[in-house]
Amino acid sequence: MENFMTPWRQQVLSLLRIVTGLCILQFGTAKILKFPAVPMFEKVVPGAWPIGVAGLLELVLGALLTVGLFTKPSAFILSGLMAFAYFMAHAGQGFYPVVNGGTLAIMFCFACLYLSAA
Repeated sequence: MENFMTPWRQQVLSLLRIVTGLCILQFGTAKILKFPAVPMFEKVVPGAWPIGVAGLLELVLGALLTVGLFTKPSAFILSGLMAFAYFMAHAGQGFYPVVNGGTLAIMFCFACLYLSAA
């Protein structure tokens, strides 16, 4: 049972990369391209610090991660971006991620950190 998934390691890693990239990409498209329309992001200006810059990084690096280009540096930068997002937007609202709404940022942070090292 220990080696059950070993033959599928590369396919599962690719699936993690693609799904993580698509999930991050959707935040970039919502912030920068305004699609899908998300009320929370309607006033985001592309390139404006910090949310507009984050949106541009999510858009470009999320797309690169999805297609598998420059995966390791893209994932490493996205990992740092997600850590920054957690501490800037969520950590001040309470200690526990389930309370402060930062669970997704933490998961993206560590998924991208793994992708940058795998």
